[in-house]
Amino acid sequence: MSRPGRYLEARLTTHEEPLLLMARLARSGLFHPYVVYENGTEWSLAGGALTSVQLDGAAARNLGQVEEALAQVPVCDWRAYGWAAFELGAALAGVDIGDKDPLLHLIVPSDEIRTDGGSVLVRSTSVRRLEQLKRLVRAAGTATPPAGRITFPLEDTGNYRAAVAAAVLEVGGGTLEKVILSRRVPIPVPVDLIATFVAGRRANTPARSFLLDLGGIQAAGFSPETVAEVTADGQVTSRPLAGTRARTGTATEDARLRADLLSDPKEVHEHAISVRLALQDLAAVCDDAVVSDYMTVLERGTVQHLASTVSGRLRPDRSPWQAFTALFPAVTATGIPKAPAYPLIRSLEGEPRGLYAGAVLTCDAHGALDAALVLRSVFQQDGRCWLQAGAGLVRNSHPEREHEETCEKLRSVAHHLVPAAPGRP
Repeated sequence: MSRPGRYLEARLTTHEEPLLLMARLARSGLFHPYVVYENGTEWSLAGGALTSVQLDGAAARNLGQVEEALAQVPVCDWRAYGWAAFELGAALAGVDIGDKDPLLHLIVPSDEIRTDGGSVLVRSTSVRRLEQLKRLVRAAGTATPPAGRITFPLEDTGNYRAAVAAAVLEVGGGTLEKVILSRRVPIPVPVDLIATFVAGRRANTPARSFLLDLGGIQAAGFSPETVAEVTADGQVTSRPLAGTRARTGTATEDARLRADLLSDPKEVHEHAISVRLALQDLAAVCDDAVVSDYMTVLERGTVQHLASTVSGRLRPDRSPWQAFTALFPAVTATGIPKAPAYPLIRSLEGEPRGLYAGAVLTCDAHGALDAALVLRSVFQQDGRCWLQAGAGLVRNSHPEREHEETCEKLRSVAHHLVPAAPGRP
């Protein structure tokens, strides 16, 4: 393919709901790989790979390679989409995790469709393909609500409570102040990820949402928080959530649980030390790092969290990827400090997390970067499909309550799983 200088573009009007448009585009089969990303009022689908960037093993210790690769993208005004595995954080910290799986995978798409609900921007590197995509966008149909949901128990039948107890001993007696321990829940039947994405997004209130098929993994998620938001003019923001209570759907009970959350010493302590580390991480690359909206309560699907905002101004000698390196992985998904948390997490969870607790992200030619924490998600890879959820453990954590918290979080996705139709992958 010749080196196009810029994308070919067309702008169309639409009355189709962005969620349904993105689902229909993903369902069309015309995009491989693809990433759907919701950020505020904008929804985007990236399809195909004009440029691909992948890192694994020791090579992932320097994200400057990502910047160098993206500097060679053959079109202007590009945006890259992709994911970073949780274990990328360990690699960046110099921890030898021994895995050979990819730790970061980005694509600059050959096709891209963006919408704010009022208009649709269609972009492609090919005239023929642009016309095909315009026809696809215009061919809006009537969405048929999926029938049925998958039901299965969420309670742990393994050793999660015992693992929590072991982790609390480490937290209480060592250098760790906090560690996040998670568990996987296998889904017993095939899942229609696209229909699940629609059903789950209707019921959730995420900071970001995503649907992807990239690098051998498929996922749909409703991220409760962002790891890093970097604007083109250098404003950096992270929004840690730590401290959890359920949402029951009953206003009186939810208010009681909210008050309990705000007054619980364990939850307040967990949140405070998480914000402290996020502020320290940000101060490594930013000037004027500050905390705002401290310890407010945000509702995220079936749970409510203590939330704060940490922000600063990126130093002139620092890049968006250096800001991402400083903040990734989220303090609310690893531990305090981060480096000694990695081996404890691996030893007690028994396998790599992969995309869980990593990030789905975008970055662009103008210096903006947006990374969503991968929680409240459903994953599919190598013939397996699963959910995963964790809880933050501090010295006064109780195994039964931490197990209950994982169930509360799992319900944000588990109640909206749509079974795959026979014959549909």
